[in-house]
Amino acid sequence: MSSQLNHSFSSSMESETLANRLGTTPHLSPLLMKARRLGLSKPEDLEKLAVSRGLRYYDPHGDSMKGLPRMIGASKMAGEYSFNNEELALALLSPAAPYSLQRLRMGAAMLAAEGNRPQHIAHLARLERSEAIVRHIGLCGTQAEPNNSFWVTLLGLLPVIPPSRPDMLPHLTRFVAMTGLSQNGKGCSMKWIRPIPMRPA
Repeated sequence: MSSQLNHSFSSSMESETLANRLGTTPHLSPLLMKARRLGLSKPEDLEKLAVSRGLRYYDPHGDSMKGLPRMIGASKMAGEYSFNNEELALALLSPAAPYSLQRLRMGAAMLAAEGNRPQHIAHLARLERSEAIVRHIGLCGTQAEPNNSFWVTLLGLLPVIPPSRPDMLPHLTRFVAMTGLSQNGKGCSMKWIRPIPMRPA
């Protein structure tokens, strides 16, 4: 059954899972199963959903959002998303999904979405067997945003499990937007890429 799930999230260009790249065994992902039930059957669907939630950095013109309203995962149920931002982040980072550096970057961005709860993220990371991946991103987050308690709290909830192949995960600079000037006018400034909160009209 696990192989069938992984196959549904694969394409001719993406067949090797993140788990394979990291030297571990792909597992049956609860979040990818839920995504499939909600009509998010391809990795690209998760990316489109992230863009629809405000992650316009990866699609500033919204070109990839065509057809998104027809996807159940983009709707709300009882006032809340049926696939919330914490679940979306961990689905994008799932070791059972095909390996994609951009998807990892998008997952890191959604991980830092406004309102996300470190406790729930740590719980989902344990279920998804992605604690080492989330820890890698959390460490990058503390470097980019040393005053953001979100990253410190999240790291405190995760076991110290370094990824077996850290070279397979994006470098800190791939999670941030870089500018040529800092607040003091010298050096380089880093800003963590995250979705822009969707405000009521």
